[in-house]
Amino acid sequence: MLNFLRTNKYAAIFLTLLRVYIGYDWMTHGYEKLKSGGFDASGFIQGAIANSGGDHPAVQGWWAAFLEKAALPNIELFNFLVPWGEFLVGLGLILGVFTTFTVLMGLTMNFAFLFSGTVSTNAQLVLLQMFLLVAGYNAAQYGLDRYVLPFIKKTLKKETTKVETKPIAS
Repeated sequence: MLNFLRTNKYAAIFLTLLRVYIGYDWMTHGYEKLKSGGFDASGFIQGAIANSGGDHPAVQGWWAAFLEKAALPNIELFNFLVPWGEFLVGLGLILGVFTTFTVLMGLTMNFAFLFSGTVSTNAQLVLLQMFLLVAGYNAAQYGLDRYVLPFIKKTLKKETTKVETKPIAS
C-alpha cells in the first residue's frame, strides 16, 4: 500500500483530488475569518480552558496550561496566525507547493483544535492529511512542487559547489 501511494500515477491523481479538496476546505475557512476582519480566538481558548476541569475533562490539563500561559497572553498573535495559517495551508495544498510542509502545518492546526476539545471535521481532516503525508512527493506530482522542488535542489547544489574550501593554516 505504501509503495502504491508513493509511486503509482493513479494514486497521484487521487491524491491530487484529495489535496485540492482539503486545500479548499482550509482556504475557505481561513478566507472567511480574514474577510470578517474581526476574528478573535479568545472565547474559543477560554472555553477550552474551562473544559479542562471536572470528572471527565474534554481538554487535558497540560494543553489547558499552554493555552492559559502562552496562547491567551499572546492572543493577538494567535488571532493573526489562525486565519492566515488556514488560508495559506489551503492555498499551498491547492497549488501543490511545499506540500509536505503544508500538510504538516495543517496537521498541527488540526491537532491544536482537537486538543482544545473541538471535534467538527478536524479528525476527518487529520485522517485524510495522513494519506498526503505518507504519499510524500506523489501527493504533489500534479502540482507546483513538480517544478519548485527541482529548482530549489538545483539552486542549492550550485551554491554548495561555489563554496571554496581553503586549507586551514597551521
